[in-house]
Amino acid sequence: MNQYLAITSHCLENLLAEELEQLGASNIKPVNAGVRFLADQQTLYTCCLWSRTASRFIFILSEFDVRDDMDLYSGAFAINWPQYFSSEKRIIVDFKGTNQKIRNSQYGALKVKDAIIDCFLKIASDRPSIDREQPDLRIYMRLFGQKGLLGIDMVGGSLHQRGYRTEAGVAPLRETHAAGLVKKSGWSFDHPLFDPMCGSGTLLIEAAMMIAQIAPGLKRKRWSFESLKSFNREKWMEVHARATFQSQKNRVTCGTHFFGFDNDARVLEIAKSNAQRAGVLDLIQFELCDTSTMTKPVGFETGHIICNPPYGKRLGSTIGLISLYTQLGVQLKTKFKGSIASIYSGSDELLSCLRMRANSNYKLRNGALDCVMKTYQITARGEEITDTGSKTYSSNMASGFSNRLRKKVQKLDKWAKRQGIECYRLYDADLPEYNVAIDRYKDFIVIQEYVAPKEVPAAKARLRLQDIVREIINVTSINENNIIMKVREKKKGNNQYQKLSTAKRFLEVVEYGVNLEVNLEDYLDTGLFLDNRNIRKMLGEKAKGKDFLNLFGYTGTATVYAAVGGAKSTTTVDMSKTYLAWAERNMKFNGKVGRQHRFIQADCLKWLSKAYGQYGLIFIDPPTFSNSKRMKVTFDVQRDYLNLMWYLKRLLCPNGEIIFSNNKHNFKMNLKSLNELGLFGQNISERSIPFDFERNKQMHNCWIITHKDG
Repeated sequence: MNQYLAITSHCLENLLAEELEQLGASNIKPVNAGVRFLADQQTLYTCCLWSRTASRFIFILSEFDVRDDMDLYSGAFAINWPQYFSSEKRIIVDFKGTNQKIRNSQYGALKVKDAIIDCFLKIASDRPSIDREQPDLRIYMRLFGQKGLLGIDMVGGSLHQRGYRTEAGVAPLRETHAAGLVKKSGWSFDHPLFDPMCGSGTLLIEAAMMIAQIAPGLKRKRWSFESLKSFNREKWMEVHARATFQSQKNRVTCGTHFFGFDNDARVLEIAKSNAQRAGVLDLIQFELCDTSTMTKPVGFETGHIICNPPYGKRLGSTIGLISLYTQLGVQLKTKFKGSIASIYSGSDELLSCLRMRANSNYKLRNGALDCVMKTYQITARGEEITDTGSKTYSSNMASGFSNRLRKKVQKLDKWAKRQGIECYRLYDADLPEYNVAIDRYKDFIVIQEYVAPKEVPAAKARLRLQDIVREIINVTSINENNIIMKVREKKKGNNQYQKLSTAKRFLEVVEYGVNLEVNLEDYLDTGLFLDNRNIRKMLGEKAKGKDFLNLFGYTGTATVYAAVGGAKSTTTVDMSKTYLAWAERNMKFNGKVGRQHRFIQADCLKWLSKAYGQYGLIFIDPPTFSNSKRMKVTFDVQRDYLNLMWYLKRLLCPNGEIIFSNNKHNFKMNLKSLNELGLFGQNISERSIPFDFERNKQMHNCWIITHKDG
């Protein structure tokens, strides 16, 4: 008997150990990402052919201390390599691991290769060649700190390469890992198996090969052990022939037992081709179907559901995935009562969107990704129970937020329709634990997540966000593709206008009969300040026959209202060329073009110091603070507003009005100092706050300022 190391995925070691025991191995000992065992030659051939979860089998030749590269060379040189294979064979060295002295796996592989070649030259006077593309044998070296294990890979290419999968969907599971998941799920052979997101079909194909007793290595063309001097062709042919006969014998008794859905027709065709090559197509019923609308497959009453939904490491957006898992949970609970579901994912938070309590929980690794498989028992009444039998599922996990949002939607949707507006705030951090602002723009929802305090764990914040997205979809019936997520944090200056993406997807909306263009994705702000809606309407009502000035004009929405309201002329000043172009488009949408409408790209403060002319209506909504690189000085609205008023007074007609708005919390207007400038101020903040912002009276502050003797 020889000693071998079977390699597998992390956390599948015990499963592989059970498998090897059934295949006849002895002295079995699970180790990190593998299993050590003893086997004679025929048992080793059987294990290679039949193991479903091992990726490689290593014939262990030596174990030795590796403190430095000389130890590595000496340990490899001490093996009598010509005893195992001839110099005619092509080899390659696979080196795994590093330590303090051997920090590069390529260097380690080079030292082992040199030792093997030197050994051949000393003993056999000839040397094997190195072939990286098609070697006959792979030499395996694994380094754990100062402990080295050296042997020969008995397989060659990884055992996950079954030969049936020539194409795959995006981010496919390895066949060996899929087989491990099927076994971990607890699926019983006498129950039908259903995968509602089957992709290229790997989970179902592996399960079908199990029930049909098809050896996973049966289609493999080359095995490394065939290149060893000890290879016994007679024993190998006997093992292979027995496996071939067994698979053909069991095919007769198998009926349709497996069901696979996917919403991608191209991927489904790949799944069918894979199943055909694996010899199990007649056992699997594939169907084009989306998770959100799926029903029980024909022939599946109750049984086992297994699924590997995308989980964001490689696929999908956060919002789309939250919706996907939520819909999957709903369908499982309503359509598959009495069944068992095993769901495998790399995100425990996403699994929580299923809103189901797991009976079992297995931590696994998919490559470098930490994953988990949870199994759920769905009772006949659709209520999940724990293994102790107590009911635990509650559809009201986020009921407080859901109820608040539902009431706001019912109230505000009707109000907005009566008002003739398509953009409004639905929710503004009404509940402290759900600290977001939610705005509707026609058939789109923009979620602005306020950064959670440091004392709130990141995992808890993510769960709350998932609650929010799930309930928005449930309450508003908005398509998840029309939900945009942004993170809002306190910023200074013009940082609120910083670019987030370059999607350049614009949407035309209507507000009080005025057409405006918004961009929901590229910037933190959308081009339309919803809390300024009443101010815009007031400007439109006051502008008739007047020359209108809009400073810090942004996208010119106030200018549009003034023009639509009958302003004689408009002047819009902003430092950004992008926003001025946006303002011009907004004007054109409403048929307001001509020389009477000017757009000036300039630093507003610098422009004010040199401006001339008279305006009957001036709107100014400056940033709270600005330190733009294009400005020579900083601007602070609380510190500098009187200086602004001094400049604006020169431009204001005798009977004119300045509408001054800003978003500084607790802004203080010094009326005495304002009077000393010859101006009079009236605070109209209360009536300038729109109905949908009524719970936040300090959203902004607004003043009407006129000449003192006006």
